Amino acid sequence: MFIVIGLVFIVLYALIVFYIGWSGWTWIKPAVSRRFRLFYIIALVFLASSLILSRVVAGSTILSVIGSYWIALFSLLVMLLPLVHLTVWLTKLTQLPRHSVQKWSGIITLILLVVLLGYGSFNAFSPTVRSYDIHIDKEGPVNGELHIVMASDMHFGYLSGKGHAERMVKEINALEPDIVLLPGDIVDDDIVPYKDKGIGDILSGIEAPLGVFASLGNHDRFKGETEELIGLIEESGIQVLYDETIEIGGWLTLVGRKDYSDTNRAELAHLTENIDRSGPVFMLEHQPVDLDIAEEQGIDLVVSGHTHHGQIAPGNLITARLFENDLGHLQKGQLHSIVSSGYGFWGPPIRIGSRSEVVSIHVRFSNSPSPHS
Repeated sequence: MFIVIGLVFIVLYALIVFYIGWSGWTWIKPAVSRRFRLFYIIALVFLASSLILSRVVAGSTILSVIGSYWIALFSLLVMLLPLVHLTVWLTKLTQLPRHSVQKWSGIITLILLVVLLGYGSFNAFSPTVRSYDIHIDKEGPVNGELHIVMASDMHFGYLSGKGHAERMVKEINALEPDIVLLPGDIVDDDIVPYKDKGIGDILSGIEAPLGVFASLGNHDRFKGETEELIGLIEESGIQVLYDETIEIGGWLTLVGRKDYSDTNRAELAHLTENIDRSGPVFMLEHQPVDLDIAEEQGIDLVVSGHTHHGQIAPGNLITARLFENDLGHLQKGQLHSIVSSGYGFWGPPIRIGSRSEVVSIHVRFSNSPSPHS
């Protein structure tokens, strides 16, 4: 069955690549030499194969970077070209000269590609801070308030690398959090760039009095042993909760779950069997799933990522159908679900309709002297 699905995917991908190639061919053919046309065909085949080659030649930085940017071009062209061809077809109803229409349709397509790549790269590599204020009707710390900073889906790898990690640490520390939560997808299927780029040393600079805690996501499940990744992360002073529950400061219970894709993950009822529900209970859950179960089990706050809010529109329409909460704050009874669009990116290093972000959550408890909404 998987072989059949794989073959269908390869055939579909090849057809789309042919469509992209044919679109470019019809535009460049009248204006370039035969030698350049041959170069065009070779370049297209190489680009279309680059992502697969980067997986075959494991650890190849150049192929990984080329493959990622090819996915960006591929994604944008799949959306742009049908619109361009429809527009060109409609011009047949006018008196516009066909040669000029074809020439300018190609130029405009190139301009749109450059603009969208630039805009998408800015959104991916220039994080913003998204803030939420919530109230939990339980007693918290002595001052009745807690400042949480959350970052998810860093996907640290060849493109979301050292510079992006340094920006994140700087942004987190500038917010002066009490506690930092990192709910999964810390690496991008590969721990080699995480180690080679010294990401762990950078993350060790995160400052939070109550500590830094993480759970793992679906892209943290690489070919090696999970314990190796957990060990690397914990060398940075970050405690990984892998289907574990801990108590912090004598008043807060924190639950960290294995990813939803992990068939060995424990039931939430088992993890929370012996916790004190009279105090606040927070949970790191990479994918924003089973919110009803979390509400039933007395969880007060769930922080999640995974969705990327589609990363490239109109992908957000898909995530909105898949998840009850695919971005932002949702309250169900006592439960607050907060989902981040993520700090990094997966695949193409661009974001359109979403933006890289760090999340700031100000929590007020019942013993807070400040008013709440």
